[in-house]
Amino acid sequence: MRRLTIGTVALSLSVVGTAAPAFADTAGTGLVISEVYVNGGSSGATYSNKFVELFNPTASAISLAGDTLQYRSATSTGTPSGSQVFALSGSVAAHGHFLVQLPGNGASTNPGAALPAPDLNTGTSINPGAAGGTLYLVAGASGVLPTDTAVIDRIGWGTSNAPEGTASTGNSLVLSYQRATTGADTDNNAADFRAAVPTPQNSSGGSTTPPESVTVTNPGTQNATTDTAITPLTLQAAGGAAPYTWKAVDLPAGLTISEAGVVSGTPTTAGTSKVTVTATDAAGLSGSATFEFRVSAPAAVVTIAEIQGTNTDTSPYAGRAVTTEGVVTAAYPSGGFNGFFLETGGAGGEDATPGASDAVFVFGSQAAAQVAVGDSVRVTGKVTEFQGLTEITGPVVTKLDTPLPAVKASTLPWAQLTTDAQKEAHEGELVAPQGTFTVTDNYDANFYGSFTLAAGDKPLRQPTDAGRAGSAQAQAAVADNAARTITLDDASTTNYSTSANNGRPLPWLTPDNPVSVGAKVTFHQPVVLDYRFSLWNFQPTAQVTGDGSAVATFSDMRTGKQQPAALDGTGRLATFNVQNYFPMTGERYVAAGLGTCTYYNDRAGNHITVNRCTGTDGGPGPRGAADAANFARQQSKIVTGINRLGASIVSLEEVENSVKFGEPRDTALAGLVDALNAAAGSAVWSYVPSPAADQLPTLSQQDVIRTAFIYKKAQVAPVGPSVVLTTESDPGEPFSIARQPLAQGFKKAGAGDGDTFLVVANHWKSKSPGTPLYPGDVEDKSSPAANQGAFNETRVREAEAVVTFAAQTADTLRTNRIFLVGDFNAYTHEDPMEKLYAAGYTSLGSTFDPSEHTYMYNGLAGSLDHVLASPAAKAMVTGADVWQINAQEAVAFGYSRYNYHATMLFHGDDPFAASDHNPEIVGLNLPSTPEWNAKKIYHAGDLVSYHGATWRALWWTAFLPPGSPHGAWEEIAVTSDGTALWTPSRIFKAGDTAVYGGKKYVAKWWSRNAKPTASGPRGPWKPAA
Repeated sequence: MRRLTIGTVALSLSVVGTAAPAFADTAGTGLVISEVYVNGGSSGATYSNKFVELFNPTASAISLAGDTLQYRSATSTGTPSGSQVFALSGSVAAHGHFLVQLPGNGASTNPGAALPAPDLNTGTSINPGAAGGTLYLVAGASGVLPTDTAVIDRIGWGTSNAPEGTASTGNSLVLSYQRATTGADTDNNAADFRAAVPTPQNSSGGSTTPPESVTVTNPGTQNATTDTAITPLTLQAAGGAAPYTWKAVDLPAGLTISEAGVVSGTPTTAGTSKVTVTATDAAGLSGSATFEFRVSAPAAVVTIAEIQGTNTDTSPYAGRAVTTEGVVTAAYPSGGFNGFFLETGGAGGEDATPGASDAVFVFGSQAAAQVAVGDSVRVTGKVTEFQGLTEITGPVVTKLDTPLPAVKASTLPWAQLTTDAQKEAHEGELVAPQGTFTVTDNYDANFYGSFTLAAGDKPLRQPTDAGRAGSAQAQAAVADNAARTITLDDASTTNYSTSANNGRPLPWLTPDNPVSVGAKVTFHQPVVLDYRFSLWNFQPTAQVTGDGSAVATFSDMRTGKQQPAALDGTGRLATFNVQNYFPMTGERYVAAGLGTCTYYNDRAGNHITVNRCTGTDGGPGPRGAADAANFARQQSKIVTGINRLGASIVSLEEVENSVKFGEPRDTALAGLVDALNAAAGSAVWSYVPSPAADQLPTLSQQDVIRTAFIYKKAQVAPVGPSVVLTTESDPGEPFSIARQPLAQGFKKAGAGDGDTFLVVANHWKSKSPGTPLYPGDVEDKSSPAANQGAFNETRVREAEAVVTFAAQTADTLRTNRIFLVGDFNAYTHEDPMEKLYAAGYTSLGSTFDPSEHTYMYNGLAGSLDHVLASPAAKAMVTGADVWQINAQEAVAFGYSRYNYHATMLFHGDDPFAASDHNPEIVGLNLPSTPEWNAKKIYHAGDLVSYHGATWRALWWTAFLPPGSPHGAWEEIAVTSDGTALWTPSRIFKAGDTAVYGGKKYVAKWWSRNAKPTASGPRGPWKPAA
């Protein structure tokens, strides 16, 4: 009954409580009817009187004062009255019974034995019928309906119209209704009561302990084989009153269970059965357990090649039990693989099973601990396919008395292993890799101790760095990458970046063994050709926990790279992405009250780098180092790298834009120059100041990172102020989501302005996905050969804007020598770069140093950083070099992974791993026209610099300086595209083109000092077509 009143609960808290109204009480915390016998006094009955037994499952006595016992016939719908209501008295002891004797049926023969002395006798009242009725305990003196809230507990049996839930059944002359679980009431009579031999108990029996329930121990999954007798399974039970009688439901065919609980027999049919076993104690209490019984067909005795199957990546025996024999070639009892590789004895020479591998992985940690490399064993287990790897699972391993022939490592050339099908035919086999292998990716070495290798002597290539998107060259690169890729693993699943493992040294990597991209691998031991993690791998035959030199070593890629290649010329131009150079560290930012930051931490919990900083205004905060100590480590490598460049001019990308943090815009840049000069030992470097604030995009349009120029004062000098493109940063324009280009004119120190060349620094929109600005910004994932990353159209529009911006700025400087430099976030043959080539620019890196690249991503080499030259600027170039110091290095050597692992790999005094981009450097012959000398004789064609302009002698001359529009000198000046600028002193002949007032004119005949607009249509000039 689900009834409970506040007042009743309060009353039940007294020392001798009154009985509380009924509610579902599965825990047994209130007075209940525990037994009802309704056949007393009939001929053949057990007892001569009917009875009701009450039980108190609580720890305190419960008073019956004011309570009544009431009865209603099976079909009655009225309220009991008169003899159907009997007033109770006394109390029921804690954990005690209370026996109420009812009338008997008065048979003259064999009416049954007398009851134990009852606690109360109803006389002639309450005389229930055997076929059905409802008996209930009521907290009150008046008759009530069975559903009244005053009812404490009730039982309906047989044909009762008012039971709790479903009526109880099964009573007889010798059976009463007894509560199945002492004291527990679920409000369902059929569930709460069972028919059993009557056991009336009165209060003189004292307190009783509720009988224990029966608990059956689940034996777990059982395995058997058809037509093979099982080892008898003896079931176990506890609780209740022994002995137990056992039954089972759904045993596999051929198996039986004895009453003593022993399962035995010989299964006849393969399959999986869900078996339920039940134990019943002497008192009739039961308990059950359900488990799986798996019956398999007898294990087939087969070769490993038969298990693997021919020309298939799925075993024909998948799901079946097999027995096979072989030699253990690799064992992994620790590290997470939990198994070993087994190969057919004598295999590895001539391939006797073309299309089918002679090796298989046996999965089982206990089995792996039982074997050693070289053991000959027999294995029985189930064949499974786990993420593409064929395995034998649940193995039973037996060592053979007679060793099998030793396995030889296969010496197949890589040309026979380039496709998945070719590798599948040798899955799990011991191999001695043939030919050259080159490291093409070391990023995962910092996490999982693995490297991606490329068969051959060069890393894998970004498809769009090899050819235009979708072109035959790009498609060929995709195919070549797929054919040459293989991973060298450490034979474990350990993640060294987790707190559980970061106290352990990384495998392979040591301070003297950096394993750079491009390094050649020398194998000293055979490895296993393995497939897992959706990759083909070379697995060592045991887990690598040290430098792995016994397995493989790597060529040194740093020796000879301490400085860039020597380049001819009188100056050098370089670009260097310094990867988030922020003197405004995360901790400084927070301390200044500018915002909040989260961090990446080392293994001791110390902040190393910023994860994300957010300003109080919701805008982005600084990136880079978390605190001063980490910034010092970052800066030390950057300073070393820049000073070793030997450059005259360096374009920098990803420098802090200090104005975003309330400081002068050049604060971070000035600090870097100070650090460079301090390391150089003198003030050799200077920086190009930013334009005035009104010549810059608005503060909200500027990014937290920027481009910048530094230069060596003794070698070059700026010409004019720096210029930033400000007209393409409004919402919807290409530089609204990228760093605006920065332009600066330079000349050789001491040269005239006529020798100026322009350098434009760039850092275009990245390839990371985001909200598209234009339709073509959606990444094309249809094919690796077509993929140019996200925001491709934005970068194309940035290219178009830069071409125009560079030309306009060059025109102002009266030069056609233009260099475009920086991080374009576009590979060599992607659409944005092709726009620049179409405008007449040449990529100097791919022209002079085509085998080296500035960036590595997912194991693919390509150049995002470029130096491009206009035709006139290219004439200055002597060569180019991509300095391989950053992109090829494992991230574990950077400042950002300081103290991430037990082995300290950071070296602050070398340039390696200073950033994630390689710098590119170009050798230049800097223009240097000599100053006019009054003491020198000049001949026709001689060039001089005078008052910042370039002049050419028209005939023999001496003593007279340039300047006269009628003298011996003509002023030479050009626009960005090389067209002559009209000057008063320059001689133009018929057909010559000149620019005047921003427009082009063509000379109709010889003229000098005649402005193209002065004489109208009768003059010597006409507008160009």
